[in-house]
Amino acid sequence: MAGSQSPTNAADRPRLTEAQKKENHIRSEQKRREAIREGFDRLASIVPGMEGQGRSEAVVLEATVKYLREQIVARNKIIANAQARGVDTTAWELPQHTLEACEAQLKRVKEEEAQQNGIPAID
Repeated sequence: MAGSQSPTNAADRPRLTEAQKKENHIRSEQKRREAIREGFDRLASIVPGMEGQGRSEAVVLEATVKYLREQIVARNKIIANAQARGVDTTAWELPQHTLEACEAQLKRVKEEEAQQNGIPAID
């Protein structure tokens, strides 16, 4: 048996016309875009503050990144509190570079928000 051909020979099947190829491509692109839209809708439904907002992928992604970074910083504080109480948190900890990136991003966001509101940034 040659390769992974199906029982019917590929040469026996009629070739698709250019219009059929174009239609297949359009359908597949529509399915891809719909899957992306559904993913953003699911994401927007779980990120606080995104409910009922006009759906913009950029806004959803920005809000999601901010929310995840806030959660990572909050998680780090929980770990620090547990460590202060003598709990072994070795298995809970994230890589240091992840924590530092999250904290730096949150600081930049707060500085940008303060600047937009005319408030001097506080270190």
